[in-house]
Amino acid sequence: MSAQREMKEKNPWHTPVTIIITVIGVIAIVALVTVAVLQNRSLPQKYKYGIVLDAGSSHTALYIYEWPAEKDNNTGRVEQTYSCKVRGPGISSYASAPLKAGESLRECMQEAEQRVPGKRHHETPLYLGATAGMRLLNMENSTASDKVFQAVEEALQKFPFSYQGARILSGQEEGAFGWVTVNYLDDRLKQGLETTGALDLGGASTQISFVSDNYNGSESPSNSVTFRLYGNDYNLYTHSFLCYGKDQALRMTLAHQSQAGPGTVLDPCFHPGYTETKNYSVLYDSPCVSDRKPQGAPATFNHTGNGNFLECQKTIKSIFNFTYCKYNRCSFNGVFQPLLQGPFGAFSAYYFVMNFLKLTDTSIQLETVKERLKHYCATPWNQIRQQHPNIKLKYLAEYCFAGTYILTLLTEGYNFTSESYSNIKFIEKIKGSDAGWTLGYMLNLTNMIPAEAPDSPPLHHASYVSIVTIIAVLIFILFILSLHPLWPRCSKQPQIV
Repeated sequence: MSAQREMKEKNPWHTPVTIIITVIGVIAIVALVTVAVLQNRSLPQKYKYGIVLDAGSSHTALYIYEWPAEKDNNTGRVEQTYSCKVRGPGISSYASAPLKAGESLRECMQEAEQRVPGKRHHETPLYLGATAGMRLLNMENSTASDKVFQAVEEALQKFPFSYQGARILSGQEEGAFGWVTVNYLDDRLKQGLETTGALDLGGASTQISFVSDNYNGSESPSNSVTFRLYGNDYNLYTHSFLCYGKDQALRMTLAHQSQAGPGTVLDPCFHPGYTETKNYSVLYDSPCVSDRKPQGAPATFNHTGNGNFLECQKTIKSIFNFTYCKYNRCSFNGVFQPLLQGPFGAFSAYYFVMNFLKLTDTSIQLETVKERLKHYCATPWNQIRQQHPNIKLKYLAEYCFAGTYILTLLTEGYNFTSESYSNIKFIEKIKGSDAGWTLGYMLNLTNMIPAEAPDSPPLHHASYVSIVTIIAVLIFILFILSLHPLWPRCSKQPQIV
């Protein structure tokens, strides 16, 4: 027993001090691990949602946007999560049967109900923005326009979202929000890079928007939009040309060729062999051309193609006015436009038409693009139909015109040259979001939506680092102290001289 007691006394690990130090050390290690786990656990992200309906002239599309509830530099990081194309034409086409305008939206709205979490329905804002198609209808028949909006509102209010209204966007708003979308998605605004101009081509209007060093808004103030985003102020030049969208431009071009009321229109913008009987009253049923309808014209005419690119370009140029300009420089129709500057993103019909024609690569010389389009327009209609059996004939027939119109609008209208044409990039999506005005619109609106208080870690980063450092130092000191009973034994080791 005495030997065992002597052994225990000689063993430093059996002393009370050592045991206490060991217990404290274990507690410190457990505390360190606990703090690290709590601090670095994944937090559930809270999201908000917004829905925007783009009621264009030819169709309506629904977009769902999502962003973290806590804001990034006072602007929620908005991303598109879903899109739905409404079946049928644009809501302006339902002027004679407005209830159908509301009914047409039901399928996509039901899809939105499924896509947005149910607990977020009541707080998800729902907006409908109508563009040039409804602008034209409102000009032509404001009563019909009001009835369409009434039907649309009644339909949208049946859904569980926070309906915020339906309204007609001005052309200036459409252009400005399109510019915001392009630059926001590219992160150019946050990075302080040169901004990208926006080129938007719809069915009834076209917009151009860009920032230019030689434009401060004093010349032609009506084209100036000033706003602040990501801590920077931008003075944007923007202009919208109503009636110069792809579909209305085609009406104007045909109207120019049929002013004498002929029974046959030989159209250089359509393929050789193309022929279709068209109605004069339908052609001139638009504010863009209604005042030009020829007197005494027959009810119908034969629309026949002969596929001549150069003649087509001449015909298209006839709908522009290049002779009048009271400013030092203009685009067309006497509208001021500063010098083009920087890269440009061209979207909507710009992209869809040029993508079909396989002409989205702007590194190709402009003259080569024209030659390819010249060859395409000269291709017989029967051959075109055989090459594209799955495309609706109405759309297929118009690609020669649409491609020629785009080149004419960009080069003759907006003054892009053979050199600056390569600054254009034809885009459909950027980082998964459709290019267009709707995201810019949603981005602007999120600044007015209160952010929720975000979940935060238990400690601020500085406090977390301090506690971990203190505990680590404490463990080290305890370890050194735990070795203290061994020091005398080490010092009593026989020394070799």
